[in-house]
Amino acid sequence: MHVALSKINKLCYYEHLINQDIAFMVLLMILACVVIGTAGQLFLKAGMNHIGEFAFSAHNIGPIVVKVLTSPFIILGTCCYALSLVVWLLVLSRAEVSYAYPLLSVGYVITAIMGYYLFGDALSAIRIVGIGLIILGVICITR
Repeated sequence: MHVALSKINKLCYYEHLINQDIAFMVLLMILACVVIGTAGQLFLKAGMNHIGEFAFSAHNIGPIVVKVLTSPFIILGTCCYALSLVVWLLVLSRAEVSYAYPLLSVGYVITAIMGYYLFGDALSAIRIVGIGLIILGVICITR
């Protein structure tokens, strides 16, 4: 009887370790999704900075479409988004969406900080407070 209980305890312990490994892998996949998506957003911004501001009108839609479709930064950003989608689908196959989706908000934090350093985006006090609230929210979700 004691041997049988010992085997059951070992199985439960191993199952617990496997579940921890799966949870850690899901968290890593979510982080990868965030990093890849953030890179995509930053590439898109760099591409649009290169193309410049434009107005939607019938006479310039063709040239703008050509510029967008041939911009290396826009192409890289789109590829990052596509890869991020693949990783996200892997996440959704393994995790509850109510847990995983809010964690993507870490991307807002990274994007805001990188936008500040790469593009000179403003980081006002209220934005910094907002970033802090996002971080607190993520901490709450992961508990």
